[in-house]
Amino acid sequence: MRELLPEKLVNLAKSCPKPLYLVGGSVRDYLARLTPSIHDWDVCSPLSAEEFSKIAEANGHFVQAVYRNTGTVKFSDGAHDYEYASFRSDIYVRGTHVPVETFFTEDIRLDAKRRDFTANAVYYDIAREEFQDPLGGIQAIRERRLTTVGDAEKVFGEDGLRLMRLARQGAQLGFEPDEDCLRGATENARLIEDISPERIFAELVAILTADQKCGVVGAPYHGLQLLEKTGVLAYILPELTLGKGMAQRADFHKYDVLEHSLRAVKYAEKESADYVVRLAALLHDVGKPFCTLRDGNSFAHPKEGARIAREILLRLKAPKKVVERIPALVEWHMYDLDCKTNEHKLRRFFVAHYDIIDDLIKIKQSDFSACMDDTSKAPTARRWEEILAKMKAEGAPLTLKELALSGRDLSNLDVPQNRYSSLLEKLLFHACCNPQDNQKDRLLKLAKGFANSL
Repeated sequence: MRELLPEKLVNLAKSCPKPLYLVGGSVRDYLARLTPSIHDWDVCSPLSAEEFSKIAEANGHFVQAVYRNTGTVKFSDGAHDYEYASFRSDIYVRGTHVPVETFFTEDIRLDAKRRDFTANAVYYDIAREEFQDPLGGIQAIRERRLTTVGDAEKVFGEDGLRLMRLARQGAQLGFEPDEDCLRGATENARLIEDISPERIFAELVAILTADQKCGVVGAPYHGLQLLEKTGVLAYILPELTLGKGMAQRADFHKYDVLEHSLRAVKYAEKESADYVVRLAALLHDVGKPFCTLRDGNSFAHPKEGARIAREILLRLKAPKKVVERIPALVEWHMYDLDCKTNEHKLRRFFVAHYDIIDDLIKIKQSDFSACMDDTSKAPTARRWEEILAKMKAEGAPLTLKELALSGRDLSNLDVPQNRYSSLLEKLLFHACCNPQDNQKDRLLKLAKGFANSL
């Protein structure tokens, strides 16, 4: 591990009167051989924050912040950022998420016991180039196993956020929780209600992009499965888990509504690295349970699903652009499913929804593959891609920027300026179906006629 460390960090460690350790994700990932380099730079020692800060500055590091109450220091060597923490032990009240009392110690075992999983409690003595393993974390890493640092019920009972961390780390690392860990999380699943929506959303996004940390294939699906197994998914996305055990037509679906939704994410991983697409894949059928229970069928699930998806995203305090984009993808994911929509109508649809078309095709493919685990090209996706390619080859405009006419060109027409936008839209819809007319002279002639119908 020594060869991965910056020389300035090694020199700093040699200057400390007590051992300086690397701990957490960097050590775990190195031992698991998951990453070629270190990404998480967390260091610790028995030194107080004040003592360490002075030594760091004396060795050419820049101290950015010192938090004496928690014994943490944020510092940099100019090229790398680090976080230092003094050895400590924390006392929690069940479900409080933050410790109610912290005391400092020189006992590495006590420091290890305040963490979550033994895989994250392996220490690397930088100066001596030795690993310290007070809780058996190295064996857990070798077995690709998540084991809590103490009684699992207590570990999860202290901090509900650990429920999400279990799913995220299990996904990112390709690790499985042992029986005690899984049981402890399940027994405390309701504590996720004590965690802020913003933190839950951030962890959910990390799960949906878990494959991008260490390259573990199928990581998002694995993380979602863990959330479902522990019961946490039922608390954060109850509208989705209503689909558990809800059967679908056997000639179109191998799985119930919930499993189909989780598998849509599995296939969306291959379509896009964007968490928005993956989250849309997860929520694309969220209207099915609601409609099935209300109507006895799921015919209205795209529109109702869009409404429900928006409610979920607002509840989780997702970014505004996400709140707007995902419901649109959910609402239109069934459009032209039978490939019988008139081509001119489809071209106009592409224009009207051009900002989501690429993502919508990815959702359609993910949905199709998740039905029967069929990775062949979805018929609708193939058709849409062919028509889009045809439009581009013909020079058919898909956006106003591609239209051979602008608002300035309408100034000589007897049309109020506040009608320009509507008139340009009509011209765009016409030209996308009749690309030979996408010429300024022709469009001006058409504009005169269209203006009379505004």
